[in-house]
Amino acid sequence: MKKISNYLFLSIILLSIASCKKFLDVTPQAVVTEGNVSTPENIDGLVIAAYAWLPHEGIINQKLSPWLADIKSDDSYKGGGGIGDQIPWYQWEVFSLNTPSTGNNDGIWYAEYEGVSRCNTAIRALNVLDASTYPQKDQRIAEMKFLRGYFFLDLKRWYKWIPYFDENVMNDSIAKIPNRPADAQNDLDIWQHIYDDFAAAASVLPPTQTEPGRPTKYAAEAEMLECLMWMAYEQDINNKVVNINTETLSKALTIADDIINSGKYSLAPDFAINFLFDYDNKSPESIYEWQYSHDDGTTNGNLNGGTPLNAPWWPPYFSCCDFHKASYNMVNAFKVDDKGIPIFDDFNNEEITNKQSYFANNEWDPRIGHTVGIPGLPWKYQQNLLFDSSGARDPANYGYFNSLKENVESDCPGLVNLFWMWNSKNEIVIRYDRILLQKAEILIRLGREKEALPIINEIRQRAANSTGRLIFADGKPTLDYKISLYQDGINCTWTKDFAWKALMWEDRLEFAMEGVRWYDLVRWGIAEPVLNAYFTKEYPRNRSWMKDGKFTAGRDEFMPIPQPQMNYSFGVYTQNVGY
Repeated sequence: MKKISNYLFLSIILLSIASCKKFLDVTPQAVVTEGNVSTPENIDGLVIAAYAWLPHEGIINQKLSPWLADIKSDDSYKGGGGIGDQIPWYQWEVFSLNTPSTGNNDGIWYAEYEGVSRCNTAIRALNVLDASTYPQKDQRIAEMKFLRGYFFLDLKRWYKWIPYFDENVMNDSIAKIPNRPADAQNDLDIWQHIYDDFAAAASVLPPTQTEPGRPTKYAAEAEMLECLMWMAYEQDINNKVVNINTETLSKALTIADDIINSGKYSLAPDFAINFLFDYDNKSPESIYEWQYSHDDGTTNGNLNGGTPLNAPWWPPYFSCCDFHKASYNMVNAFKVDDKGIPIFDDFNNEEITNKQSYFANNEWDPRIGHTVGIPGLPWKYQQNLLFDSSGARDPANYGYFNSLKENVESDCPGLVNLFWMWNSKNEIVIRYDRILLQKAEILIRLGREKEALPIINEIRQRAANSTGRLIFADGKPTLDYKISLYQDGINCTWTKDFAWKALMWEDRLEFAMEGVRWYDLVRWGIAEPVLNAYFTKEYPRNRSWMKDGKFTAGRDEFMPIPQPQMNYSFGVYTQNVGY
């Protein structure tokens, strides 16, 4: 929420747990603690401090921004000024060079647990209050459990084996909690704790909030659903999916239906609405979004700390830094055949040498126009500003295609040029389209693929309706857009196998460049074959740096526990397999 996020620069500096025993044993100086703010007049300071951390978690190397997950998938390249520009991210994306000591990883662990610490501190302080003097007590506790669950969800998907603890665990005991208990046969117990946080929040939170940015019952249910979608694909100790639990999927289906049947959400009439500054907190499919602000009385505003490197290197419009580049593999995935459906098997066979003929000679799913900045086409729906190849900082390595969704128009009032291109556009982190596709996935896995067909077609119909902004100044479409609904017996045979292929494809195109693809590949247990096929194809295509690309199953599904955290734990933590 804008109101809450504006407190970022006024937030109380709290003790971070950081898994460092020495740090935990030091009494902080000149800080406000839960002991002296546990009053109705002051408690909101601790609550706001937790909210202020949620969309920030530090800056770039201390924030698990969705796009960092993208560079570990086949959706995007690291980008930037070459291999040596942020070497750790290069090591992440080729996997074989990633180690527990690789840079940029420890900051993520530290920052996420900083958020957990703020939530636990706020909950302990709230528990001291009497509801008769602070009527918001139960709802604020629920909000903090939602935020805590969110931080733990980030950690869980990134590292797998993490220490979980709630507000009842004091600082001197945190350092004794193992990330992986010696008798653990799988990680379902950790998932259950995170799920329980969201469930506790959902049982108290209202269906709607008057202040944007506070979670609702349905935001919490959406995260319960996300947890169950991971829990259903049961992994062994070596990260291999060994069972798809249909009981868990059935439980997830009930939750998905509750969100859908609430009637509170619908698909935006134009896909673009989800990625435009002017529609902050206005999209009908926004279930929860991170709040940012500008011109709020602070020096630069409460800006998105995770994406300022991702604008093109394109003076005078943008000065920095051309990270998060759309991969040629992903661009190829948007092609459709003469029936208007995806080219599932041979989509990536075409080399992109002449961009003009490549785009002219193919037909396209409209979502490419909302996802990829393409030379010769308008930048972010600006018909009077055509993106050009000069915006590519290192085209020899990373090509010419930029990421659009997290970026803004060149004249956006929320754009703040500090050389790094910051902006205050909100990020919708839980969308209704995700709930719909998760329901479709569940139905297909349960052998009810016929019921999934209209859901997937609903998503595709919205994509077909989303071409109004994809035009040149003269009104002509920017590309030859074509997308058809799946029609069993006409343009496809809707078997369970075909439905599953269609679902995976729809997920990729709908959430391309949003960090979803990587987690789906790991969750489904197909990261190794997909990514090694990607490396094999990309390396000969002038991607010389991909010679180091190799995904090792049983290791690379998750990041290593950062070496500093292993050192701080004094033997309590167990390193992830393969590292």
